[in-house]
Parts: sequence; structure tokens; C-alpha cells
Amino acid sequence: MQWSILTAIVQASFFITGAFAAFGLTESGNIYTVDTNAGLVFKVDKTTGDITSLLYNGIEAQDQSGKHSQINSGIGASCSWVRTGNSDNYIKISCSASGITQYYIAKYNDPAVHMATYISSEPSVGELRYISRLSKSAVPNGLTVSEVNGGTAIEGSDVYSLNGQTRSKFYSSRQFIDDQVHGVTGSGIGVYMIVPGVGYESASGGPFFRDIDNQGSAQQELYFYMNSGHTQTESYRTGLHGPYALWFTTGSTPSGSIDTSFWEGLGISEYIPLASRGRVSGTASGFPSSYANYMSVGWSNSQAQYWVRTDSSGAFESPRMKPGTYTMTLYKMELAVASKSVTVSANAATSASIASTEANPTVIWQIGDLDGTPRGFLNADKIETMHPSDSRMSSWGPLTFSVGSSVSSFPMALFKAVGPVTINFSLGSSQIGARTLEIATTLAFAGGRPQVTVNGWVGPAPPVPSQPDSRGVTRGTWRGNNNLYTISIPSGTLVSGTNTIVINVISGSSGDNFLSPNVVLDAIRLY
Repeated sequence: MQWSILTAIVQASFFITGAFAAFGLTESGNIYTVDTNAGLVFKVDKTTGDITSLLYNGIEAQDQSGKHSQINSGIGASCSWVRTGNSDNYIKISCSASGITQYYIAKYNDPAVHMATYISSEPSVGELRYISRLSKSAVPNGLTVSEVNGGTAIEGSDVYSLNGQTRSKFYSSRQFIDDQVHGVTGSGIGVYMIVPGVGYESASGGPFFRDIDNQGSAQQELYFYMNSGHTQTESYRTGLHGPYALWFTTGSTPSGSIDTSFWEGLGISEYIPLASRGRVSGTASGFPSSYANYMSVGWSNSQAQYWVRTDSSGAFESPRMKPGTYTMTLYKMELAVASKSVTVSANAATSASIASTEANPTVIWQIGDLDGTPRGFLNADKIETMHPSDSRMSSWGPLTFSVGSSVSSFPMALFKAVGPVTINFSLGSSQIGARTLEIATTLAFAGGRPQVTVNGWVGPAPPVPSQPDSRGVTRGTWRGNNNLYTISIPSGTLVSGTNTIVINVISGSSGDNFLSPNVVLDAIRLY
């Protein structure tokens, strides 16, 4: 009997030991080698904080030409590690340099490198990103729009011409609200960046901000951008960024809904557990029924940002948020139509509804939908993945547009060097007199702003708009600061019958073609 009990104990001990036999970390010189027991073995240089190897099911996914996977271009960190968490099922590697700590976590039986990045100040290079520099031969399949290998640079060092098409790493971007999973694949392998739940809470830019996901060059590059100067509309946030994960599969796309609760047991002081977070729920109202499926709510302050889409009735519930006071904003597509202050308390639910305060005047005519985007305008369906000079684009002008024609023939952007757009329209005798013209824009470059001439009357020159000091539309984005230009047309200017409005882009700056001062249009209306 005693022998049987002892045998059972020994067998149980062997089973437990055997189950974890592969999971662990070994040191050799300056290298940590971590086995996840899920087909992934990765290596970290403890003197730099770089990942030097990503071996998945025998396939080396990490590029071996000398450039490693790392924060920015490397931070020269010093690393340490500990086996920790529930039943020691986790290995935490902490790599610290001045003002920054990069965490690499191995979770037993997860084919992933779980990560988070802490910064006490913005890195001197002015951006914060994790870049996985992967082997092009192992994972050759990235996004065609961001495959630049063999191309010729046509703008700066980041927009290329290849096989008659324009390509750029910027064209791989997706809006944060829709970008939880992006990746690259090869034969028997897929490598994906997952940004789950509140992974963007310390990033900057809001729900519709976009940044680089992928670039195919001599390497296959996979990114998670947290902060950058790419049409950045708000100040950078510091603190803990993430968690996020580099996840491996045999090719299929993983779910973005991965478990991150284990982070609470890893002794990371900057990590805020669920029990210390609160949430906001309510109903959005006052928006047109046609936008029932295109409404969202965001929350932001200097420490964090969050967002959620409403359901078709306007109901919403926020993610779990850090305690604090936030500006809550209602968006119609991408246009902010209401805001209010709301305070979130730890482990508490707050009720806060919000109603649109958007003005909806009765218009004589309108070109485009006022929704914070140029959707529907000429070339808007292509601009996120092509340079304006791309041969697949329709001509930008100068052109003449007649009110009543399809908005798809009106350019989504106006460029100073390309020339104006002329609008022809007819008015009845009851429609003349003093009127208001509104031109809504989503982004401007180099101080560009619209100035109008109405039947020979020259409207005032608007002031220089507040916009990011960055290329925008040539990098595939229309997102900046929304501006509404209101022009009071004096009585006696408009006539019964045919009228003409010419819109020019003015600026004290200049530039060639599509790098000349420009504006991206949202809508134009007369009332």
C-alpha cells in the first residue's frame, strides 16, 4: 500500500515535471532563450533588449541579416528575468534603458511573445513603435500596397513606384478602432501583431488615427505604432503602452480577443487591474437614422484614450477605463458632434448618455456628406492605399462641377499647384440675397485653406488653420483637425439664374504638385 502511494506520487511528479519540461528560459552568454512549449522558441539579447531569433515549428521567422526586432531602432537596454505568475506559468523579461522599459512575457502554451512598453518620457527620436524585422523568405506575404522592395522612391524615402503602382508603408495603416490584428504569412507560418482590448489606451491620436502596420523591403517588417509624428493631432501620452502580442500560427489569422488578465499577477506596477478600473454606459441620440451603424463614442484625457462603437439604437458600453475625468465625444462617422465631461471611478459603473448638438440648417444645395471624411468624393476610395500621382487615380483638375452631378466627380482634395475647382449652380429669385457658404475640411497641409470667389466677389482669406505639421494625403490619410469655414455672401452677389463659385487653395507656402498646400474636403453647402 505504501509502495503504491509512493509510486503514484513519483508518477504524478513526473507528469507535472514533464508537462513543463519544454517551458522555460536558459541563458548562454548574452542570450536568453525562451521556450513557450507551443512551438515558439525566441531569443532576447540581455545587453540590448533586442529579439534575435523567433523560431516557430522549426521555421526561423526573425531576419538574420543583423537587424533585430526591437523598440524603435534599439534602446540599448539591460535585461533581467524571473519566472512568475500563477503556478510559475510565466516568464517575465524586463529590459530597461533611460526612461523606457520593454517587457517580454512568455505564457505557458501560448505561441506568442506578449509585450508591453513603459515610457516616462517620449524617446528622443520622437516616436514610439515596436518593429518586428522578419525574414522575407519565411514570411513573404505582407500587404501588396506596402511592398516596396525593388521600387523607386518618388517622395522622401517612404513613397515608391513599383510595377507602375505607388507603394508605401503608410498605405498599410488602418484606423485604430478597427486595427486589433494585422500580420504576415509564409508557408506553414503566420506572424501577427495583436493589440487587444485597451492596448491603445496610452497611444495618441484617437479612434480614427492610422499608423504603419507593415512594410515589405529586404525584410518583412511588422509594426505596432504607439506614438508618431504622422499627422499627429494631440500630445503624446506616457506610461504603460499595451499589452500587445506577437502571435504565431500556421497561417490562419488569430482572434484579437486574447486573454490579458494574467498581466495582473506579474508584478508590473504600472499595470492597472480590472478591479481598479471603471466603465461608462449610456445611449447616444440625436443623429440621423442613416448613421445608425456609423456612430461611436470616445473618451480621452492626458493619460488615456478609449472608444467603442454604438449599436444601431445608439446604446454603448465603454471598455474598462482608468479612473479619472474624461472628455466623452460622440462621433458621426468621424465627425465630433457632441462632447461632455464624465468621471470614471474604480470598480464602478457610470451612466452617461450623450446627444448630438450638430447644427442642421435647411440647405439650398450640398456637395458631400458632413461626416468628418471625404468619402464619396472623387479618388476618396483610393487615397488610403495610393499616392495622388498614381496612374489609377482620376484627374484632380482643375475642373468644373455642376450642382446636381454625382459627388464622385468632385475631387476629395484641392491642391494649390493643381488649380481651383469651379462650381456652377442655378438659383431661383427666392433663393438669392445674403447667404452662407460652408466648406468643411478634415485636413490641411502647408497652411492650405480655401478662398472663394462668388460671381466675381472675392471672399475673405481665412486664417492659417491649426493642423499637424506633417504630410497627410500623400501618406494615405485624410485625418487631421476638422475645420469649418463659414463665408457670409453679401446681398447682391448671388443672382437669379446661373451662378459660379471658384474655390482656390491659398497659402504663404508653395510646393510642387501634390506637395503644394492642400485641403481635404468633407462637405460644401449653401444655405
